[in-house]
Amino acid sequence: MTGTTGRVALVTGASSGIGAATARLLAARGMRVVVNYLSSAKAAGEVVADIETAGGQAMAVQADVREVAAVESLVERVGAAWGGIDVLVHNALIPYAVKSFQDMTWDELGGKIDAEMHAAFAVTKAVLPAMTEQGWGRIVYLGTGLSRRPRKGMIALGTSKAALEQFARYLAQELAPQGITVNVVAPGPVETRTADDVLDDATRRQQVAATPLGRLAHPADVAQAVAFYAGEDNAFMTGTTAAVNGGLAMY
Repeated sequence: MTGTTGRVALVTGASSGIGAATARLLAARGMRVVVNYLSSAKAAGEVVADIETAGGQAMAVQADVREVAAVESLVERVGAAWGGIDVLVHNALIPYAVKSFQDMTWDELGGKIDAEMHAAFAVTKAVLPAMTEQGWGRIVYLGTGLSRRPRKGMIALGTSKAALEQFARYLAQELAPQGITVNVVAPGPVETRTADDVLDDATRRQQVAATPLGRLAHPADVAQAVAFYAGEDNAFMTGTTAAVNGGLAMY
């Protein structure tokens, strides 16, 4: 990849899974990476150590991305060290209830939608001034195939991420004249600790059987799509959603 050396990338929720894989890959491609985490300081430190051992640059910064003040403090800290953020990968997973609509309260559904959008709003607002000033930026949101392809018990996640996906399209339209692209990467089921919480063995086997490529995604598969959207090479794709699902659903 050309031209990414020295770019500053903020990856939210980067202490494990897709976020960690993305942080490592962006660093390997020459970006200086901010490894954001909520509570897993040790894991975030390990991601930073891995990046530095491989010759890259990274820093771990704690912040709850649902809190505007925390996000602003994060951006100020990065600004003091490295300058403005060029690339935002918003991956932080906001907790959600796994249950049917009939068993769900409004706080569980509405709360997830509110927290999802509040976090995306806060981190995007915080990074936009620097991107706008330089006339270049890359914003990538992590969505989910569940936004378009429902699965039992996943209404809170699927609905909130569908809102995020439409939010991204509106931003893509508005920010394009300023040289900022906005895209979504929507994985199918991924082999992570989180997946273990929401996929029982029978569902896992079902998902694998329905996937033409014959397995669940690995975090690195998703990171590859994110890294393309985050780089200089992506000069003319904005407002799009990349389905990283092995053919489970074809749009």
